[in-house]
Amino acid sequence: MTDPVAAAAAWAAQDPDNTTRAELEKLIADAAAGTPAALTALHDRFDTRLEFGTAGLRGAIGAGPNRMNRVLVGQAAAGFAAWLLEQGDAPSVVIGYDGRTNSRVFATDTAEIMAGAGVRAILLPRLLPTPVLAFAVRHLDVSAGVMVTASHNPPADNGYKVYLGDENAGAQIVAPTDAQISAHIHRIADGSPVTGLPRSTEYEIAEENVIDAYVRATAGLAPQPATAVPFVYTAMHGVGWETAKRVFAAAGFGEPHSVADQQEPDAAFPTVAFPNPEEPGALDLAFAAATESGAALIIANDPDADRLGVAIPTDSGWRRLSGNEVGSLLGWRAAVRLRAADADGTLACSLVSSPALREIARVYDLDFVETLTGFKWIARAGGLAFGYEEALGYLVDPWIIRDKDGISAAVDFLALAGELASTGRTVADHLVEFADRFGGYASAQFSVRVTDLAEVPRIMARLRAAPPRAIGAEVVDRIEDFSGGFAQYPPSDILRIRTRGGARVIVRPSGTEPKVKIYIDASSTEGAGLDRTRAAQVVVDDLESGMRALLS
Repeated sequence: MTDPVAAAAAWAAQDPDNTTRAELEKLIADAAAGTPAALTALHDRFDTRLEFGTAGLRGAIGAGPNRMNRVLVGQAAAGFAAWLLEQGDAPSVVIGYDGRTNSRVFATDTAEIMAGAGVRAILLPRLLPTPVLAFAVRHLDVSAGVMVTASHNPPADNGYKVYLGDENAGAQIVAPTDAQISAHIHRIADGSPVTGLPRSTEYEIAEENVIDAYVRATAGLAPQPATAVPFVYTAMHGVGWETAKRVFAAAGFGEPHSVADQQEPDAAFPTVAFPNPEEPGALDLAFAAATESGAALIIANDPDADRLGVAIPTDSGWRRLSGNEVGSLLGWRAAVRLRAADADGTLACSLVSSPALREIARVYDLDFVETLTGFKWIARAGGLAFGYEEALGYLVDPWIIRDKDGISAAVDFLALAGELASTGRTVADHLVEFADRFGGYASAQFSVRVTDLAEVPRIMARLRAAPPRAIGAEVVDRIEDFSGGFAQYPPSDILRIRTRGGARVIVRPSGTEPKVKIYIDASSTEGAGLDRTRAAQVVVDDLESGMRALLS
């Protein structure tokens, strides 16, 4: 086992950050004085490290290799630079950052280390949404992109996303590239300290025309609306407001009523427990603003604006639409566009998203692809015309961006709402029309959060060792275990439970947080409209109760 005190001393000696270096020095002193908590904290930071994978890096900010900090980011930047230099002559990278703690510092470190290694480095001019960075990879025709963000993670976190240009068209990395980059990062970490890495301030600052091009391209997704629907917008203390406001104006939607207390970037996220539009309470201020302003719709982005939340008014207050509901409506819209253009295309979603998109593709005679979770997989579907995942991620413009984009998705949804309003209909009406056309679908998702990461594989092992024969009133038909590879999927820690009634339950560990996630889906074609959706919801509710009891 690593001597954590010696490892901490070596780390502190190369740490350029006064805050994290002081954190380590205090822990070292306390450990030397015999404080057990300090030694435990050092073990937590130094017995392992944040591993670079297909999601890049993500974790809590703090000192040591198992936290996000300038040493770890410096090693990642140098390792990624070394990998880029192996791929060919004159590699280039564009780097973006959001408003989280240390995002700009991590981005600047990356630019200096990339430039010092001989990679052409371009830093975006200020904090901006993740979709602008993903767009810039293709727009600037660079080899790669780096976005410093932890998306919708808790306030204490930050992260490091990596995109590839050229034949990857600006999509996030996938295996085996992640392992190749990780090997270079480990080599750097095992070598000289980050203070010895070559650096250069001869990196470029991107011109404003990159943002202008993103605004034009995104606003151009929708025709000028015949009816502009009044709506409330929240940036969730993130970086979406400035860019989204420009896009909405250019698209003809006017300026929304913004939730002022959540409008400006704030790394503390003071008004929400979790800065995620999916989380209970996250939209409470937006609900109040929408009620007061008489809005017909709520549009919410997460802190880096790559996700979209939508809420609609009901007789009993505001209702947040699920990611599957929004994805199904936007998928239907994409299918209608393809049919009108007499064009082929692929609709794609992650395997934990609603089966509704498959039915849309069948009805419209379009290709359908189901992928592993993550837009790195969805974005690579051949002939992609639309893609989504239930966690509020949507890709409506794959010809200009290859990642989820909460701003372009908002444009498409606002255009839909305007078209419905021009004929006297609402989004709620359209959901009933969807059930009439494709069947009623219902879904639920919940998580079992743990404090001990070792409990996650234990939960999965218990389910494999004692698979349920029934969940609630639903009899289990079969269980599909992805751990050894299943169908077209590589080995993955996923269990998919199918019931005799046609419903399904999927269980998998989270890729970014210490929890196990459970996804439940059911559908019905009995009756019509709302009756179909209600029948599906009854099954989902029963399955959720059964799974909660099973995992308690």
